[in-house]
Amino acid sequence: MHAVVLVGGFGTRLRPLTFKTPKPLLPVGNLALLERLMMSLAKGGVTHAVLSLGFKPEPFLNAFPTNQCAGVELSYAVEDRPLDTSGAIGFAARQAGIYSRGETFVVANGDILTDLDVAKLISFHRSAKAKGTIHLTPVADPSQYGVVETETSGKVIRFVEKPGAGETLSRHVNGGTYIFEASALERMPGTAPLSIERETFPEMVRHGELFAYPTDDYWIDAGRPDTYVRSNVELLSRKSIYQVTPIDSTARIDQSAIITQSTIGPGCVVGARAQIVRSVLIAGAKVDADAVVIDSAVMGHIATFAQISSCLIGADGEVGSGAVLRDAKIPDPN
Repeated sequence: MHAVVLVGGFGTRLRPLTFKTPKPLLPVGNLALLERLMMSLAKGGVTHAVLSLGFKPEPFLNAFPTNQCAGVELSYAVEDRPLDTSGAIGFAARQAGIYSRGETFVVANGDILTDLDVAKLISFHRSAKAKGTIHLTPVADPSQYGVVETETSGKVIRFVEKPGAGETLSRHVNGGTYIFEASALERMPGTAPLSIERETFPEMVRHGELFAYPTDDYWIDAGRPDTYVRSNVELLSRKSIYQVTPIDSTARIDQSAIITQSTIGPGCVVGARAQIVRSVLIAGAKVDADAVVIDSAVMGHIATFAQISSCLIGADGEVGSGAVLRDAKIPDPN
């Protein structure tokens, strides 16, 4: 089975981490987010994925030089201009030959981490004889999302954007994994910008073609600073389909350092009495003696006695000795 994986975003919310590393290649539990997604897709029967890109594929080619990721064969569809979600799917699916072969295929957003059983989603899609099926996930506060209402059969009735109190009983939102029949690509020509959420899905609802499959599996959009750090931390303590290595074997950590609910990447250095709490140190990061890092992601250098909380420190980021920072991004991405 084939998949289209949307990885064309610029990772703006995660800058400066994404200045040199595309968001899907950032590590979660010391393994690229994209690789964890591919593990899930492979478990569901996907053998080939076309990565839908809005820029050059070189970072992905360097990361996966054999064009294989978690046993899934990779190819690339590079847009010459932004096509939005539906446009990107249509373009990439045609590049991969999915449309011409008339195949059922999977679409996945590249910044989602979930324990969804993709095989069960595909099975439901086929049993419903749907043209398209959306995975739904529950949220505590639906007022911040676009909520999906369905019939008992799973057929989608309508979308309610950021509902007010009493406007809907649904607490299910779009989980970012879809199954489509190739015929759905007639609504996604891939030649001009087109939104799947605002245009394609509502059109499919009007024609009774769209179904939804809710699950209560673990799900997180790892594309924001807080959720990116949280996805790393939560992976350490929960049962998951994913394996995790909290501390890479090449990291150098002083015996007196305190590491709490954190992941430490390859080549990282943590000095004497430093404290790393609910944080992510990405390959090559350096935290000097007596520094404190809390709820943060670090690629660069934290000097002695510095304290950072809820910060993103890029590869060229330097936090000086004794500095105290909260909610900062270094270097400034603006």
